[in-house]
Amino acid sequence: MFKWLQRNKSAETAPPATTATPLSSSQSPESQATPAQADQTDLKPTAPIYPHEAALAVPQVAQTAPVSENTAVSAPAAETTSSANDLTGPTGSTSPAGSDGANGANGATGATSSNGASAGATVVAAAPVTTAPAFVSTMMDYPLTLQYVFDRAMKLYSNRQLVDVTADGYNRTTYGEMGRNAKRLASALAKRGVQKGDRIATLAWNTTSHYELYFAAPCMGAVLHTLNLRLAPDQLGYIIQDAADSYIFVDADLFPLVERVIPYLGSVKALVVMNGTATPTATGLPMVVQYEDLLAEGDPDYQWPEIDERDPAAMCYTSGTTGNPKGVVYSHRSSYLHAFCVTQADTIGLSEFDTAFPLVPMFHVNAWGLPHAAAMVGSKLVFPGKFMTPDRTAQVINDEKVTLAGGVPTLWIGLLQVLANRSDLDMSSVTRVIVGGSAAPASLIAAMDAKGLPILHAWGMTETSPIATVSRLRPFNINASPEEQLAYRAKQGVMVTGVDLRVMNLDTGEEAPWDGQTFGEIQVRGPWVTGSYYHGDDTEQGASKFMDGWFRTGDVATIDPHGYIQIVDRTKDVIKSGGEWISSVQMESIIMGNPQVLEAAVVGLKHPKWDERPVAAVVLRPSPDGQMPNVTQEDIIEYLRPHVAKWWLPDRVVFVDSIPKTSVGKFDKKALRAQLAETVTLGE
Repeated sequence: MFKWLQRNKSAETAPPATTATPLSSSQSPESQATPAQADQTDLKPTAPIYPHEAALAVPQVAQTAPVSENTAVSAPAAETTSSANDLTGPTGSTSPAGSDGANGANGATGATSSNGASAGATVVAAAPVTTAPAFVSTMMDYPLTLQYVFDRAMKLYSNRQLVDVTADGYNRTTYGEMGRNAKRLASALAKRGVQKGDRIATLAWNTTSHYELYFAAPCMGAVLHTLNLRLAPDQLGYIIQDAADSYIFVDADLFPLVERVIPYLGSVKALVVMNGTATPTATGLPMVVQYEDLLAEGDPDYQWPEIDERDPAAMCYTSGTTGNPKGVVYSHRSSYLHAFCVTQADTIGLSEFDTAFPLVPMFHVNAWGLPHAAAMVGSKLVFPGKFMTPDRTAQVINDEKVTLAGGVPTLWIGLLQVLANRSDLDMSSVTRVIVGGSAAPASLIAAMDAKGLPILHAWGMTETSPIATVSRLRPFNINASPEEQLAYRAKQGVMVTGVDLRVMNLDTGEEAPWDGQTFGEIQVRGPWVTGSYYHGDDTEQGASKFMDGWFRTGDVATIDPHGYIQIVDRTKDVIKSGGEWISSVQMESIIMGNPQVLEAAVVGLKHPKWDERPVAAVVLRPSPDGQMPNVTQEDIIEYLRPHVAKWWLPDRVVFVDSIPKTSVGKFDKKALRAQLAETVTLGE
């Protein structure tokens, strides 16, 4: 399937230097090629794969030794033009007429060389010097593609279970069956004309069928494009149109979403309905095909085409909170390396011994890389589908003996409420709960610890594939007090192997010190960090998202002497009051530590004197009998007072029924800010 490319040829095969004979006026330079030059093609490596190998792709020709001060040199009346990498022209000749030679000699007839000799004088040709081949690695250039991940999984883990949560129980299958279906899908799509680079979209829940497409599309050379089912129709349609999707695989219960974006489906050849049947109610739709019918068209023995590790494998779009969503395209190489990262002991540590339960949607940055990493190491996977209520989540963990679960903080807040009333549910199998998307408050981490559900805090974004940092205890703090350990675990952690990270001071534009206090923007680079956006839309709010080879994340953080970062805000959400920075995220975490508070979000609103001042929106936690606690603005401020500077205290606390959230479960502070601005006026 793969070509193993020979990257070098042993230096021992290089022919020895030979002495050139003088050229007569009737002999052309080409007719006098030395044995070293005649055999030069043997030294030429295959076409370069990496940028630094570009020079190796050009044959290294013999160079004429410099002439001594007393040696006369002549040039033919006319010469062929020298190549860009051969300053002396073909076969060691001097430069073409009218041009200066490498040693400053003019090649024109009758011109004088740099040593004063006439160009028409007698020639004594110098012995050529053969350049030795470059010293290069002997390692194979084995392509890092998802094809390898898939093929290895089929060989080693074909009997490993994959589980779908259903309305009334579970459906069980195996990696082997998933693999056969993936091959059938790829074969059927190829027969229907899908070409390398075509975008295959999914609008689907976390299911085994969706997982089949995770490999079918990229391994056949197409590009998997996961669509966010929680987006508004105009944004969903924009993404489909911008990516020029050719097929959309849609879960039956989500089919009405497609019917709302018909004007944007111009590039779509067919809609493939998964996990049930759908009856179209709108006109103007592309062809509608059932998933099982498409599978029947395919060949389970389909052979993957040869692809390059830098070929695109998948794409996702950002949530578009500051404008239209932006496309990020992942390569096979980046996806492979990111999956490796997820399996590292000091990051997520996913292994064959795990039963993984990804509650993070498969449309959200490829479910944080868990599906690819699971296939890499053979983890059992449990897919929740649309059944992600807190009580069902708890039951699945109990039934399937889940060891690793992943999702945003709001999922685990709901789970704790269920566990408070369900002592019969056994959570003892869980060894870590991956939390990302937004910061996990220290109070949530402590509450989960009390239930035997240790949180592993991670940070990343669509542009970083997403894992960029993970917060684990290290040798220096493993024996610290529980309070000190909790403080570290509440941070977003240290950069993972493969990601380079710096924090740039917001005021000076210089790298921030590792003091745990100075605010700055997190900037990253690495093999699974995007270097641009699809269609080159690389600006946000008028500023470039890239700087000197670094990606500007827009997240504001501090970094401590041990390299732990702590997110304090987004650049667009950080509050600057009277010239001083205030962290909304830190205040939210403290407020949510109040046992009578369920959720809290802090935003800055305009103030006539201080430019901005913080305002807190708070959702109270109902008692088991549904009664709301009697909590006032002063209660919240007094709870905050011991933990923050006086000028951080919010000017107003507003009690709300709910806080608006984005399509991926984060607080939508843009919407909250607009909502509060209609009812709250500061400085009066």
